[in-house]
Amino acid sequence: MGKNKKKAKRIAEAEHELVGSVAAAAEHKPVALLGAASEIADQPPLVALSVATIAAGLILRRRDITRTGARMLLAHALATGGKTILKRSIDRSRPARALLDGEAKVGAGKGADDTEFNSFPSGHTAGAVSVAEAVARTAPRLAWPARSGAAAVAAVQLPRGAHYPTDVAIGAVIGWTAERLAGAIIDAAERGFNRVREQRLESTALALAEAHPS
Repeated sequence: MGKNKKKAKRIAEAEHELVGSVAAAAEHKPVALLGAASEIADQPPLVALSVATIAAGLILRRRDITRTGARMLLAHALATGGKTILKRSIDRSRPARALLDGEAKVGAGKGADDTEFNSFPSGHTAGAVSVAEAVARTAPRLAWPARSGAAAVAAVQLPRGAHYPTDVAIGAVIGWTAERLAGAIIDAAERGFNRVREQRLESTALALAEAHPS
């Protein structure tokens, strides 16, 4: 176990040596503005967007839009759960903090709420990818803008000093996996709903036939 911790620390230090200095760009105004814009991928905005999509579908009586919103919401919830488990399991200083301390810290998670030491994985990336993939899978015409937006959110995490490349990569994997799982759950639920509806229709038709024999 000790060897694994030392290996993880060496990898973290090597990554910081390689790309940690990129976080110095966080002080530049364009990066700061892009970083602020990327907050749209924080949990509350993505949940609000998903709920708004569901509401729009219900109001317009568009099942496809409602389904997209439901898939977005479920995918985001699963991605949030996945990234939270990892954040609580691994403490890692964010690039900006590592530059300040002069040391890239990483170790077993202690459940600390200090956001400067929960760099791994990138929650913004996980959330953005999960929602973007849900949109792309259910509304192919919006696939390019959705995925491009998620990619932009992921990319800006490095210069803004919030995450390392591995944080972003694992966040993307979490988001992608969460969306696929959400899709499987929703598809299964729809199949079950359709079977129940068909059975009810058949029962109703049979009851009518018995009540009014020809």
